[in-house]
Amino acid sequence: MQRPARILVVAALAALLAALLAGCAADPVIEPTPAPSFRSEAEAFAAAEATYRAYVDALNQVDLADPETFEAVYAWTTGDLNAGERKLFAQMHADGESVTGASSVQLFLPTSFDQNDLSVTADVCLDVSGVDVIDQSGGSVVAADRVDIQSMRVEFRPSADGRFLVMESVSGRDDGPAC
Repeated sequence: MQRPARILVVAALAALLAALLAGCAADPVIEPTPAPSFRSEAEAFAAAEATYRAYVDALNQVDLADPETFEAVYAWTTGDLNAGERKLFAQMHADGESVTGASSVQLFLPTSFDQNDLSVTADVCLDVSGVDVIDQSGGSVVAADRVDIQSMRVEFRPSADGRFLVMESVSGRDDGPAC
């Protein structure tokens, strides 16, 4: 048998074997995963606060030189917030920036809970006074007029698999408690 013909026979046998094996495999069983259930508004608020604190802890562990460290942050976000953070971290990584210091939660004040869609909204104050972002030349890229304690509104909803809450949006706020 000539060499090209032998390769075709082997390829055909491999394809046939793959088709036979695929035909024998059982279809995966897809079971619906229940959304988080909260017995009370307080329980929903506690879950949201735990989510936010885990997110801040993940942010504090980011090493812009190591994109694998970004994954822990992404795990706590969804939708446009997740897409925006992916874009931001990719750009900071590409620019060779680094982060020093850590943020800390100064206030977590739950403001609403919707039992229909299990969404939670909270006002937060995040102390970023000890955080700096350094460019490749060693200079800070943080604006000189940055406010040390950021006042934000955070919206949470169940994760795609319904097992826990994730952050859907973060926006600056002027109303609510002062930071």
